[in-house]
Amino acid sequence: MFEHAMLAKMTPMHNLSVTINQFAHDLIRHLDDVVHSHRQSMRRCVKGLTAMTKELVYSGKTKDVFALENGNYLLKFKDDCTGKDGVFDPGENAVGLTIEGVGDVNLRMSIYFFEKINAAGIKTHYVSANLDDTTMEVLPAKVFGEGLEVICRNKAVGSFYRRYKQYCNEGDDLPSYVETTFKNDELGDPLVTKDGLVDLGVMTAEQYDSLKEMTKQITKIVADDLAEKGLVLYDIKFEFGYDADGNVILIDEIASGNMRVYKDGEYVDPMTLSELFFA
Repeated sequence: MFEHAMLAKMTPMHNLSVTINQFAHDLIRHLDDVVHSHRQSMRRCVKGLTAMTKELVYSGKTKDVFALENGNYLLKFKDDCTGKDGVFDPGENAVGLTIEGVGDVNLRMSIYFFEKINAAGIKTHYVSANLDDTTMEVLPAKVFGEGLEVICRNKAVGSFYRRYKQYCNEGDDLPSYVETTFKNDELGDPLVTKDGLVDLGVMTAEQYDSLKEMTKQITKIVADDLAEKGLVLYDIKFEFGYDADGNVILIDEIASGNMRVYKDGEYVDPMTLSELFFA
């Protein structure tokens, strides 16, 4: 009886001790998590600061380019978009508007497709990315000439339709039509043919054939994934370069801001496209 009485008296104190010990244990774990999170944040800040203090190599329409000590480059995505009169248009040459957060969604889309394209065995310049500071690390590559854009068209829209509307209706299907343009704002990014590129010494015939085949393969990957979300890819714009061995590689980005996508016959803007795709 005495032992039971003593046990009954000790139980509340014992429970209190257990509660205090559990609280202390939970507090320590919480503090550890806070410290770990703080360290991770500091690492990201230091990494971003280190990259951003590098010499600016180039400031583009939608990205800034920085050199890294390891020989690679860092792309810093902006919230600027190509367009005209405040309306987004991937086919325009000049920055026409700024959309808050579009740099983030363009990087997220680029990460998704670069990783998928790399896994398919198609050469790209993608190394890694950091969504926290909106940057992407890439391999060094040389551009063709002073820069070349490659457009793959599945539908007759945009500048294609404006040029050839006497031969087609707007929205007509196209068999993954590939066209190349020189990057030159003053001249309006003039079209150039395979023969023109080869005769001007911009690339070899073999490089052009590789570029064209890669363009169709990548476009199919993008279009198929969009189709799974009920989205239709009308056209998409890429940039290609070549590595030290002369191999053609996909460079720049694969972003919602570089593609024209429709859903149920209605155009989908870059921000909405990202929301629908990653839903």
